[in-house]
Amino acid sequence: MKPLAGKIALVTGAARGIGRGIALVLAEQGATVALNDLPGEDHRAAATEVLAATGGTGAFFAADVTDETQVAELFAAVRSHYGRLDILVNNAGTSQPKDIFSATLEDWNRILTTNLTSCFLCSQAAMAILSGQKSGRIVNISSVVAEQGALFGHVHYAASKSGLLGFTKTLARTAAPFGITVNAIAPGIIGTELLQNTHGAATTASLAQSVPLGLGTVRDVGLAVAFLCGEGGRYITGTTLDVNGGLYLR
Repeated sequence: MKPLAGKIALVTGAARGIGRGIALVLAEQGATVALNDLPGEDHRAAATEVLAATGGTGAFFAADVTDETQVAELFAAVRSHYGRLDILVNNAGTSQPKDIFSATLEDWNRILTTNLTSCFLCSQAAMAILSGQKSGRIVNISSVVAEQGALFGHVHYAASKSGLLGFTKTLARTAAPFGITVNAIAPGIIGTELLQNTHGAATTASLAQSVPLGLGTVRDVGLAVAFLCGEGGRYITGTTLDVNGGLYLR
């Protein structure tokens, strides 16, 4: 039997990049995956490709996870569709190549809202379901920059990803009495469209050379998430699992 057979997993920001990789691995290991991303034909088309690759299990749920009303509707729809929820992966996030001199307050608020506030809203909605079931897994996708700081600006991105680590530890204590584990994954340099867009090909290639194991893949992150959501993660909570190829050792 596949290790996650019978589990219902919701992955935010799942249409592409790391979210897509996570969704594919969870489905491969038997989970039925509810794919979330922003409303729009491009995201729906990308999600449809993921569903096709997973054998058609799961469904796409369009919602802006920075909007409280849409988050409530998202979780109500998932619960209505499947009757339960077992796994939440807070993956939705973005960045932009700006430092403290060029970032505006609007930039700051957009990155913090997308990367951190969305995690709060989705986790709050998930806890209302999971606490009643007395079981569940929440995994937050942070970043290596949360621990070592960003190397080239990205001050708002680093702040948001650091905030996720404190959020994870605190929620883990609240969730434990309900049989719910809460952990974070801190990916290093992963080959995604976002990485190319924010750093460019030349910088990405240079960064990859600084990693002992080279550039990571979205599947690497997906496998780490699946581990935390499976039997191996039963007694792990409040921790951050580094998936960075040796880029940052602590």
